[in-house]
This record gives sequence, structure tokens and C-alpha cells, in this order.
Amino acid sequence: MKHSIIKFIAGLDQAGKNLTRLAIVIIFLWIGGLKFFTYEADGIVPFVANSPFMSFFYKNPSEYKKHLNKEGELIATNHLWQTDNRTYLFSKGLGIFLVLMAVLVALYKVAPISSMIASMLIILLTAGTLSFLITTPESWVPRLGDADWGFPFLSARGRLVLKDIAIMGGAMITMSESAVLYLRRLK
Repeated sequence: MKHSIIKFIAGLDQAGKNLTRLAIVIIFLWIGGLKFFTYEADGIVPFVANSPFMSFFYKNPSEYKKHLNKEGELIATNHLWQTDNRTYLFSKGLGIFLVLMAVLVALYKVAPISSMIASMLIILLTAGTLSFLITTPESWVPRLGDADWGFPFLSARGRLVLKDIAIMGGAMITMSESAVLYLRRLK
């Protein structure tokens, strides 16, 4: 009995790969879709504005702190500033990219090379996202009086970023699986 349970568990690797692919597709479709909404675009401002690789997308990245809206909050003057800053334009472009990556990862049986490339791009994207732990001060609990602040105390933003390690690993699995499928079809 014990060995049959272990054999069953040992055979779950393909189910795990399928679930990993589905998770990447759902996450990228959902978050990509949310990038078209103001609160999500406002939420990524500190990451983009502080990134040496992405801040050029914004018109005035260094001024973002004076114009932040909290999640669910809408201050009209901040919204106008963010519009002028290209915050919403960038967010929509990122949303289109994320949705496209999700679709290509999902279509691996139809277009394995395109899916493999999408997975590679997701690996690069997650590496960029993980760089926010270094470039974004808001990734860490601020010094507001508590003894627990700074490294290693992740803020909500930092905890959001950290999960990209798992997505990166998942994208390596989907990339490899797409490449294997492509190579099988060559025979």
C-alpha cells in the first residue's frame, strides 16, 4: 500500500507541469487585464519610477511620491498628473504584453516555438520584477518607529515581488516543455 501511494505521487510530475502552465496563463491573463484599470497602474508606479531599466517610460519618474493614490483611492489631481506622466499608457502597454505572453504560453501545443519564446520573455520579466527588491525603497518596511524595518522585512509590495521566483521557475518548466514538444515534432 505504501509503495503504491509513493508510485502515484511519483507520477504526478506531468500534472504538476500542467498546473504550472495553467497558473502562469491565469496569472498573466488576470494581472495583464488589471493593468487597464487605474488602481493597478497606480500600484506599480514606485516599481517603474525607481527602476533604472524602466523609469524612462514615465515622463517625471522622480516626482511620483507627491502624486500617489492608495489602492482604491482616486484623487483627481494625482490622476491627472499620472495621466500626464504616462503611467496609464505604460500600464496598458504592459497589460497587452502580459496577456500576449499568457496566450502564447497556453498555445504551446499549436505553436511550441512561440510558446518557448514567451516563456523566455517571462523569465526576463520576472528577473526584472525581482530587481525591484533592490531598486524600490517601498519593497521594505519603512522606519516608522517599530524595531522591525528595512531588510529582511518585506512590505506588501516586497512580498508581491518575491513570488516571481516561483513564476520564473514555472516559466523554465514551460519553456523546456515547449522545446521538447518542438524537438519531438522534428523527428
